[in-house]
Amino acid sequence: MESQVITNPEEIVRLYRELSLFPSLSKADLGPVITSQYGGKYSNIYTEWSQRDLERNENVKFCRQYIIFHDDKSVVFSGASGNSTEIRGELLSKDSPSGEMKAVVRECKIKGEDIQFLEIWNKNIKMKSINLTALKKHGKVFEDDQFGCLVWSHSETHLLYVAERKRPKAESFFQADSSVLSSTGDEEETSRVEKKEAVKGEQFVFREDWGEALVSKSCPVLCVLDIDGDNVSVLEGVPENISPGQAFWAPGDTGVVFVGWWHEPFRLGLKYCPNRRSSLFYVDLTGGKCEQLSSGTSAVCSPRLSPDQCRIVYLEFSVFGPHMQCSRLCMYDWYTKKTSVVVDVVKRPREDGFAGIYTSQLSPQCWSADSQRIIVACPQRSRKDLLVVDTSTGSITSLTSKSDVGNWCLLNIERDLMVVSCSSPNSPPSLRVAFLPPRDSQEEVVWVTLENSQTLPDIDWQILTFTPPPEQDNSQYPGLDFEALLIKPKEVKDGVKLPLIVTPHGGPHSVIVADWILSSSALCRMGFGILLVNYRGSLGFGQDNILSLPGNVGTQDVKDVQFAVESVLKGGEFDTQKVSVSGGSHGGFLACHLIGQYPGFYKACVARNPVINLASMIGSTDIPDWCMFEAGFDYSTDCLPDPAVWEQMLNKSPIKHVTQVQTPVLLTLGEDDKRVPNKQGIEYYRALKAKQVPVRLLWYQGNNHSLSKVDAESDGFMNIALWIIQHMCQ
Repeated sequence: MESQVITNPEEIVRLYRELSLFPSLSKADLGPVITSQYGGKYSNIYTEWSQRDLERNENVKFCRQYIIFHDDKSVVFSGASGNSTEIRGELLSKDSPSGEMKAVVRECKIKGEDIQFLEIWNKNIKMKSINLTALKKHGKVFEDDQFGCLVWSHSETHLLYVAERKRPKAESFFQADSSVLSSTGDEEETSRVEKKEAVKGEQFVFREDWGEALVSKSCPVLCVLDIDGDNVSVLEGVPENISPGQAFWAPGDTGVVFVGWWHEPFRLGLKYCPNRRSSLFYVDLTGGKCEQLSSGTSAVCSPRLSPDQCRIVYLEFSVFGPHMQCSRLCMYDWYTKKTSVVVDVVKRPREDGFAGIYTSQLSPQCWSADSQRIIVACPQRSRKDLLVVDTSTGSITSLTSKSDVGNWCLLNIERDLMVVSCSSPNSPPSLRVAFLPPRDSQEEVVWVTLENSQTLPDIDWQILTFTPPPEQDNSQYPGLDFEALLIKPKEVKDGVKLPLIVTPHGGPHSVIVADWILSSSALCRMGFGILLVNYRGSLGFGQDNILSLPGNVGTQDVKDVQFAVESVLKGGEFDTQKVSVSGGSHGGFLACHLIGQYPGFYKACVARNPVINLASMIGSTDIPDWCMFEAGFDYSTDCLPDPAVWEQMLNKSPIKHVTQVQTPVLLTLGEDDKRVPNKQGIEYYRALKAKQVPVRLLWYQGNNHSLSKVDAESDGFMNIALWIIQHMCQ
């Protein structure tokens, strides 16, 4: 049968290069309102973008500014001001509340050593550049989304950030005294102090960290810079068994509010795991007293202070259980000290379509100007929408449900001017702005595009809904449905049936929304159809949907994917003899299950850092609770190995079905993966080799679970595409 798939490697490289040029938005800051001499009002918008640079093998960060003329309720005129400029060395940056100053944490390599500076800029002058490394008050500054922050006090006299706790220098029991080699008085004094602080026998002590993507982040501390005095201090009063992060200044700058994670008896992986026991705390600056503001039996994250400084909203999750789940939106009143639940967990989607809140990170600014409403961007089934939550009534309104755009992200809202990024499978991210209509208003949001991206006319996409057959219904959670995103070429030659690549997501409690995905777009342009399956257990469909999967992994999720595939094949658009499967993490778990449970159905398989054996993974992963819970068992930190539990874990794992596998398998593994250790992939590789099943393994040094470094991502794409072509199209 005739094919329209591009198979020439040079053409595939050219296509990938072309599509990798589209940048993504990561940040937007709104400047103050300025009134011109003619009475017109305008604001500047500072944006940060990221783009793959295939020549330099890195993600390049750059900024671009825009100007918005408005009348406080609608945009009158907008446009870009100047071209883009690459950003080098910036870890964190933040404008002061007045917009007069800017703080930057910058890292520079000087004489082979990474040195961190805290800079204060005022208009066109760098007023201060403080060498934090030389001060030796703390370790490296945290720049991640989990702990990191850079926050101006309301008075603009102090800066708050998070860094690793300073550790005494460790040295050998046999270390010679080197102070005699010092050449100056200052150096001699420094050496003497360090020598006094040095601890013998601590060189090789194991230091726990917070796992995948947070390696070397172990003991965060809250740090404050007194800008006038150039003095950095580490806040005291935080309990020793707590790791603080996501901090901000309390009303009146009287102290600091932060999220604290308990790290006893030991740390577990925190990235993508907002279900770790944590609480909201307040530490007073004068007395150093620390007060717990929320329950100590749940998990919290992403606290945001209202513009009137009266209320704090935050997200709350259950401890352990599904790593990602439907969250509660809670609100703490600063003056009455009372906590209320604004939006509770949603078991099943409501009649109006609202399915619950599924995010672990609110936008840095998410409050309306009247301090009454919150804007939340989160999945609703297979789309990501912008929701307005009224904190007084708990009512929820979608701003984007009628849009044909599949993915909306709130970057910022200031004085009710929203800055968003939006994209779809055939449309790379674009930048838009709009004013939030007044409370109780019936006005429609009028979006104005600041930076448009071209829609790719040759890509078609749709969301498909599936109801499992009666025999596959879940008796404990009956009547659930699920969806899949189908991406395919718009123009197909007469008589041609497309090859299909099936892609279940990882998690398993995550979701593929109708977003711009580079790899899917490139494969579609090559001539493939791509079916991205949101099986039961995915986010955005209600908490019952999530809870239906634990204990049923390896069966319910596998059958959902296969049912979706067979349903799509019945439509006659796709070639039933040219179906392959590709997935990462739990998606890799499903890919390997599918080729074992449906031998010969899939002509090629790609598994990226796959879970292969739950029983062998539990002792080496940073999330042992995941292995237990998804297999259907409760987890506790003091649980010991149980042969019966291990047997069930093994029975639910892909390795159980390896003897039936006929499909050629490509494995791509990250050397530094702490989430699904690479030994999982190697275990499968050896089992396939022993059975003489065609298998190839790619080993990406310096990459973790996400395999997201530019060289690994691009090389992985090419090898995946060519593997599928080799075994499915020739």
